[in-house]
Amino acid sequence: MSKNKEIILLNISGEDKPGLTAALTNILANYEVNILDIGQAVIHEDLGLGILFEVPSTNESSPILKDLLFKSYELGINIKFTPITEQKYNEWVGHQGKERFIITLLSRKLKASQLSKVTDIISTQGLNIDYITRLSGRVLLNDDHENSKSVVEFSVRGTPGNTEKMKQEFMAISKECAIDIAFQADNIFRRNRRLVCFDMDSTLIQTEVIDELAIKAGVGDKVIAITEAAMRGEIDFNESFKQRVSLLKGLDESVMKEIAENLPITEGAERLFKTLKKYGYRTAILSGGFNYFGNYLKSKLDIDYVFANELEIKDGKLTGKHTGEIVNGEKKAELLKLLAFKEDIHLDQVIAVGDGSNDLPMLKLAGLGIAFHAKPKVKASAKNHISTIGLDAILYLLGFRDREINI
Repeated sequence: MSKNKEIILLNISGEDKPGLTAALTNILANYEVNILDIGQAVIHEDLGLGILFEVPSTNESSPILKDLLFKSYELGINIKFTPITEQKYNEWVGHQGKERFIITLLSRKLKASQLSKVTDIISTQGLNIDYITRLSGRVLLNDDHENSKSVVEFSVRGTPGNTEKMKQEFMAISKECAIDIAFQADNIFRRNRRLVCFDMDSTLIQTEVIDELAIKAGVGDKVIAITEAAMRGEIDFNESFKQRVSLLKGLDESVMKEIAENLPITEGAERLFKTLKKYGYRTAILSGGFNYFGNYLKSKLDIDYVFANELEIKDGKLTGKHTGEIVNGEKKAELLKLLAFKEDIHLDQVIAVGDGSNDLPMLKLAGLGIAFHAKPKVKASAKNHISTIGLDAILYLLGFRDREINI
């Protein structure tokens, strides 16, 4: 770089108004400067604009700065010039090879205390924040709706000093401050997920169907106790499955239709599937539950694939047995691999969502594994978790903004 060339950082602040950026860049264009970097943000109609530019060796900076000052006075904005040395500029350029990550904060209402704790950890880990973006819509002052949400995304640069410690600290903040904190590598796969695989019971629906069947069969307490132990990982899933199904012997087939028509769909599920379908994502249910209910949800939510267990029925009654291979944790992971192969995508392009210990194999295998309102053991083992808002939170982890969803 020639010694005669100057590098200047231009910072503009003030009330945002149409044509402001055009007026300033027109001046820079007249002097044929080279734009090295540019960034702009508007918060509540207040503009923050930064332009890093290089003055050609054929020009001097004084006339440029004078014209910019005069224009800023006309526009009623504040303007600041900062000379940048060649050494500082080269150091800045050198930073572009560093790792980048996305940290997403999801809560019902975002509080300063939450931001303070998260940004303190980011700083302690030696990461630099490049930008912060609000993904959720604007919040009404009196919005106390139980399904409200507030989501912001941080783009950070650098290598964490201790990734595991950072994740543990994020987990502690989540418990303390009612906020979810997702941490993802900012790479091509994060921006190109194509398949989302869901557990069904206590994930897509807010119940365990086998428990509902058991209540109708008069064995609710027995089955619920086995279900809870299985989800905590205290009983082998296959054995617990057989025990629970055997207790359903003699239940009338018509009960299944009644339960299906009254399944409590999880908050945000319909918004999530509508958006995923619109933007070309493929979706699947991989469930240790039952095909009958999975197929009902497939029709209701327009899901592409369903893999679950089949109850044996004879003469309109459940026999207390199942047919075919049991869909347990290992089978879910196997099916996830199969679907990725069928869709011709990389495993890093797959998202898996579940709440129980039998979901952990697929959560660990997928590029983005999400423990959704999960048991403590599952939440601690998964790459990311969602515990404060609904299933549509997944859209924010993909980088969607409300304005791209609510159309």
